[in-house]
Amino acid sequence: MTDTGAKVPNRGNPTGSGGQAGSAGSPGTASTSPRATGESPGGTRLVTDMGKTQISEAVVAKVAGYAAREIPGVHSMGAGMARRMGQLRSLVPGGVDASRQGVSVEVGEREAAIDLDLVTYYGQNIVDVSEAVRRNVFDRVQTMTGLQVVEVNINVDDVYVEGEGNGQNGGEDQSQPRVQ
Repeated sequence: MTDTGAKVPNRGNPTGSGGQAGSAGSPGTASTSPRATGESPGGTRLVTDMGKTQISEAVVAKVAGYAAREIPGVHSMGAGMARRMGQLRSLVPGGVDASRQGVSVEVGEREAAIDLDLVTYYGQNIVDVSEAVRRNVFDRVQTMTGLQVVEVNINVDDVYVEGEGNGQNGGEDQSQPRVQ
């Protein structure tokens, strides 16, 4: 969580109202401060005099899922059986969009918390891949949605080993003798 320094000050007053609004400027300008208008670190105003913009959890999950998949070293997303079912659903024409698989989000009025389930490639440094994913998800979600990302939790569920990918479908690989 120490990746971005900008999130800590905004987290102290997430609603944008309260006694500290006057400290941002003169007493009569509290309604025009970035926090009062819902301005995020990226400059997007979620609450204005003309209305309010709401970003759905599905949108945040999709952005976070694509951002995580952009990082080399991420093989797939999702945990165990859910990942396998998602792979099957993606094979069906007109099936469900798999971009949100392995992504869980909580979205508030101005903040978002994101949980990711990843599968990395064998041989990759898992810590480096996780940190790269975390930074990219923070950046993409904050830039694209204007929401302040308060945390990105990553759970690495599996390591993909080349050649083992199809061995989980049944006994095909196991029916052949190990030694010829």
